[in-house]
Amino acid sequence: MKALITGITGMVGSHLADFLLENTDWEIYGMCRWRSSLDNVEHLLDRANKKDRVVFINGDLCDYISLQNAVEESRPDFVFHLAAQSYPATSFTAPIQTLDTNILGTERLLEALRKCKGIDPVIHVCSSSEVFGRVPREKLPINEECSFHPASPYAISKTGTDLAGRFHAEAYGQKVLITRMFTHTGPRRGDVFAESTFAKQIAMIERGLISPVVKTGNLDSLRTWADVRDAVRAYFMLVTVNPMPGEYYNIGGNYTCTIGDMLKHLISFSSRGNDIVVEIDEGRLRPLDADLQVPDTTKFRNHTGWSPQIPFEKTMNDLLNYWRDRVKSGETFLIR
Repeated sequence: MKALITGITGMVGSHLADFLLENTDWEIYGMCRWRSSLDNVEHLLDRANKKDRVVFINGDLCDYISLQNAVEESRPDFVFHLAAQSYPATSFTAPIQTLDTNILGTERLLEALRKCKGIDPVIHVCSSSEVFGRVPREKLPINEECSFHPASPYAISKTGTDLAGRFHAEAYGQKVLITRMFTHTGPRRGDVFAESTFAKQIAMIERGLISPVVKTGNLDSLRTWADVRDAVRAYFMLVTVNPMPGEYYNIGGNYTCTIGDMLKHLISFSSRGNDIVVEIDEGRLRPLDADLQVPDTTKFRNHTGWSPQIPFEKTMNDLLNYWRDRVKSGETFLIR
């Protein structure tokens, strides 16, 4: 069996590769842009050099020919489409690039897979809980039939991604399944996301590199948290446990709290916790925010038997330790 992972160099893609290497005998083809940082997959490079079940393929969602080449080279049995412009805040300053990469990029990939003769892969299209956007409190927890009300260009792009996946399943009979993953994090999380920038700032404070001030955006937003390692296990089960083409699922964790309470947890793990001051940075506030992100995951759990296993405290502690290791290594970081 062969799996194609778009976006293998991201947090989720790299953890998914780790999971598949440990739990299957599949060949892993990881698609990434030639300029993508390889930090998250550094531990896989030796295997790739030895052609030990890992192959990296250059590809770009904005270049159809590169997608054709990636599909022809990998000829996958399973596709995990994780690549995206995935930063909601960035989408406000680069909306056109976000829409092109996420909507048209997904369409290009699905077309390349559809037109490749001799393959019929199970395709996971990764949408996002952000498609639900501004949800009234009375509609919590959010189930799959909740209406879309996207609150950022990124969320709009993921709405298009979601609908493109379902269209290809219904119109062309492709084995496409869609997930709306709610907040998930852990080691390798990019520092443009709230919990990761908080952990990075705390690690830098502990090393005396910055003053004991954690700068934040909106702390009142409510989130249900999952660990990335539980998320990739869910994605594996999605494509292997009686996959139903055209179906769409909410996936998320068990622990719900505000961004502010999450930050308090991170600070409580720090030896400098009593010294740290929290400060709102106007530049970190979005023009509009999806502030109630609490999922109903009954549909996916009933279908696959999946449930989250990693406690919130471990996820946050592992994230903080990830940043402690990076800061200790002597890397220089932007304060963002």
